[in-house]
Amino acid sequence: MALDQPTPATTASVFFERREFQRILNLYGRMVSAGEWRDYAIDAQAEACSFSVFRKATEAPLYRIEKRPALAVRQGAWSVIGQGGVILKRGHDLEQVLRVFDKGRFKVVD
Repeated sequence: MALDQPTPATTASVFFERREFQRILNLYGRMVSAGEWRDYAIDAQAEACSFSVFRKATEAPLYRIEKRPALAVRQGAWSVIGQGGVILKRGHDLEQVLRVFDKGRFKVVD
């Protein structure tokens, strides 16, 4: 490579920290054992990462748990997004945001 050629820019992806990912997987395991969720997908991009959960693998995701660090100061980096892009909960703390899934506070309706 010649010295006058620009080097390609590398963009780092946002991803969950180990503690955050463990907490999300604990919730996922609890919901799978309750029979509400069946599959998941993880997506990491330059500006955000998301953990999507599905009732069936062939359907659109029921929920997305999203981490978007650029919003950490203003609205909070964490959000739970329902079907159709509706934001169900947003905040600065993962535990507080995941309370939307607590039994009795939230129920999936077919």
